[in-house]
Amino acid sequence: MFSKDGTAQGVAKQRLIESLAPADTRVIYDPYAENFVLGARLIKLMGHKLSVALTNKFAPGFHQHLIARTRYIDELVEKTAAQGVEQYVILGAGYDTRAHRLTLPSSLTVWEVDQPEVQTIKRAKLAKAQAPSATSAQIHYVSIDFNHQCLSEQLLAAGFDTRKSTLFTLEGVSQYITKETFASTLQEIAALTQNTTATFIFSYVDALLRTDPERCFGKGYPKAKRRAEMVMGLAAKVGEPWISLYTEEALVELLAEHGFSVQENKTLDDLNAVYFSPVGRTLAENQIFKLEHFVAATSKKA
Repeated sequence: MFSKDGTAQGVAKQRLIESLAPADTRVIYDPYAENFVLGARLIKLMGHKLSVALTNKFAPGFHQHLIARTRYIDELVEKTAAQGVEQYVILGAGYDTRAHRLTLPSSLTVWEVDQPEVQTIKRAKLAKAQAPSATSAQIHYVSIDFNHQCLSEQLLAAGFDTRKSTLFTLEGVSQYITKETFASTLQEIAALTQNTTATFIFSYVDALLRTDPERCFGKGYPKAKRRAEMVMGLAAKVGEPWISLYTEEALVELLAEHGFSVQENKTLDDLNAVYFSPVGRTLAENQIFKLEHFVAATSKKA
């Protein structure tokens, strides 16, 4: 769980590509992404347009999908932090740079949870890039072996305060872990925040990808079924197979069991007009890549 580095590099690559766009047309900006991308110099030489075009030859809308996911979570993190949440836990943090590039209040304490090997690489690269924290508070790195250690125990040992309101994010991870592990993680989050309020932002891959893949793409999307098989096949080939896909109904039920209610459930189809149209980059229907959903859920137990 949360142990892979390849996916983290791949997402950082798309953040780098988007950051190369002119300031008035880009959707997100990450000045630190290049530090985690092999071949970053070549990508910078190719530039934004060519890099996006090459990515979209693999799967139209794939780049925009990942950038929309990043922007959506960015905005929710900043909004929740501005409303006074006291702690922010980034589960499976990988090469997430939100604690360094977002506008966050100095009162917010950030906890990054991941495998120690990944954290060692990340911290070394950020230090080399002289990346400042976006908050005046220290970022706490919580190393964990999810096969042998308990999330709650590791967080509590590192100083996590169960009395403080907390935001948790789990981005681009749920498809790589078992449903039992996801449910266990949700159970631990609920237990850690049983005396306060919590927000849980995560993503999941739609179960329709296996049963009716055409519905996971826009109308007229080229070779939708073949693209779906290709995406899943490539993930498996690099050792990171998609093992857990979900229906919206099943997730709503699971969240409710632990006191969470869904506030939003979005895909690129919903966010196309919100993020890309204002900068003149509206995607056509046959370029919509919407197999992954972005969810915000809240729990109030105090």
